[in-house]
Amino acid sequence: MRTYLLIFFISIACSLRAQLCQGSLGDPVVHITFGAGNSTGGWFNSVNTNYQYISGDCPQDGFYTIRHQTADCFMDTWNYIQQDHTGDPQGNFMLINASFDPSDFYLDTVKGLCPGTTYEFAAWITNILRKYACNYQGKMPNITFTIEKTDGNILSRYDSGDIPPDDNNGASIWKQYGFYFTMPQNESSVVVRMRNNQAGGCGNDLALDDITFRACRPTLGVSILGAVRDTADVCEGVSNIYSFTGQISAGFNSPALQWQTSNDSGLTWNDIVNQTTTQYTKPQSITPGEYLYRMAAAEQGNIHNSACRINSNVIAVNVNAIPHINVPVSYSLCTNDTLVLTVSGGKTYNWQGPNNFTSQDSAVIIPNPAASWSGTWYTEATSAKGCESFDTTLVTIHVAPVAGAGSDVSICQGSSAQLTGSGGGNYAWQPATGLSAPNIYNPQASPADSTMYILTVTDGNNCVVKDSVAVNVWRNPTADAGPDKLIKEGEFVTLDGAVGGTSISYNWRPAYNIDDANALQPVVSPAQDTVYTLTVTSLVGCGVVTDNVFIRVLQKVNIPNAFSPNGDGINDTWAIQKLITYPDADLFVFNRYGQPVFHSKGYYKPWDGSYNGQRLPFGTYYYMIDLKNGLPKLSGWVQIVY
Repeated sequence: MRTYLLIFFISIACSLRAQLCQGSLGDPVVHITFGAGNSTGGWFNSVNTNYQYISGDCPQDGFYTIRHQTADCFMDTWNYIQQDHTGDPQGNFMLINASFDPSDFYLDTVKGLCPGTTYEFAAWITNILRKYACNYQGKMPNITFTIEKTDGNILSRYDSGDIPPDDNNGASIWKQYGFYFTMPQNESSVVVRMRNNQAGGCGNDLALDDITFRACRPTLGVSILGAVRDTADVCEGVSNIYSFTGQISAGFNSPALQWQTSNDSGLTWNDIVNQTTTQYTKPQSITPGEYLYRMAAAEQGNIHNSACRINSNVIAVNVNAIPHINVPVSYSLCTNDTLVLTVSGGKTYNWQGPNNFTSQDSAVIIPNPAASWSGTWYTEATSAKGCESFDTTLVTIHVAPVAGAGSDVSICQGSSAQLTGSGGGNYAWQPATGLSAPNIYNPQASPADSTMYILTVTDGNNCVVKDSVAVNVWRNPTADAGPDKLIKEGEFVTLDGAVGGTSISYNWRPAYNIDDANALQPVVSPAQDTVYTLTVTSLVGCGVVTDNVFIRVLQKVNIPNAFSPNGDGINDTWAIQKLITYPDADLFVFNRYGQPVFHSKGYYKPWDGSYNGQRLPFGTYYYMIDLKNGLPKLSGWVQIVY
């Protein structure tokens, strides 16, 4: 882009200033850009003058700096420069504040030029002073450009005149100044001098960029035979042989020509071997890309010296890629698939297929295609440049089989069901868990939990179809009557029943002394030891189960405080009611001296008032009963009376 901008600006400058080259130019022999990059430049060794270098911005009178931007100088009386003249924000330029006396601000020796060759010298300059500065009376730079022989004799000179402060909303406008000169015979070096004729003070400040020396001679032009423009477009794979012709105006004593080509968009140019006449026929180009050509001219003997040559305009042959269609030679699918044909790389498309099918889309998508879509499909893709590609594919559509996995079935936990698949070909059941064999049409299914089985049937054409069947597993009934309970006579307790299973009913038996025989946690209050049975019944035929809970009822013990063992058959023994319900009870009787007179481990028969076979005298005796059930011990007194 920078090259084209430079050519554009040069063409404008040429139309404004007759001193610039009116013929064809060569590549720059010398091109001083002052560098580029994030740095702010540095001392420039070509400035062989009394001007002094500073590293910062805003140089004082008689100083210069190298910058890629400048702003806020001298109370904002200088224009902002945020890029060099090419528009590169990192491109450097030379920033000059003129000295108080007219003097040279640029002086350098240029070497390697060709004797007898005409050159254009040019430089880009801008007055950086704003119009309103110095009360609109700012001094304007006035530059004299001189090309001298190394002995000091002047070869050519050009005066710019006053350069006005032509700013654009605070941004400087770059302009190109230059002229052309002819090198003496037997000379290859010149001295370039730039002198500011204006005295310093308020104003007279400028920026300098892109100093070039380019060979300048007669007009040299090339064209493509049969084309109305300098560019030709062809398609890859199509014959793209072109003939070029060149024209050169008078000006060389004995001109030599050389055709050149560039493979990097004109950054570098290479000579085409043996192509040294005004005619050149380009061979066919196979690889897509941009092919650039031009013709160089110089005096005989100097044609291979780039410093001595001028160059023609550039002509281009663009070899455009054809769209790359990528469809298979043949394509086989089934009626339960989706027909998908896709191409890319073009701007427009055209499809033709069976059943009079046409489409301009890049993709053909037909879900569940019928077998009648089988046949040859044609596709055409056209690029934005009009390059076309064609291709075909043979589509074969097979009728898919019909798969059947059978009807859903329900089984009890721990049992099995017979699955039956249909459709022919190969069978595969998923998941394989609980199946006797996953690759037969009729496996036994014994899943631990309800499972959806997917049957995949594949026929001889590799058509794949699927069906599913659910095997519902009914959980077997479970019963848990809970832990045994212990209560006292007259108390109540809640049973801790728990049940499980699919579609069940449950109840408790016996149904007496219970608040709700159909509740899982009923309240019971039996008068004596009782076993309650929880019965759970499967309503879907998966069996009946039961579980028991034992309720231990502790009876209230009634202890009499007297008896008369006189043999009259009335109250002859100390009979403690319901003590027999405590089989582990421990009973002791003591006389008034604390001596045991009776002991019973478990209560088998009442005490008859004797000790070692002898009747004890009447009186008061003391007892202690340990029921061995965690309850407090019973104690008190009993009297023997006669």
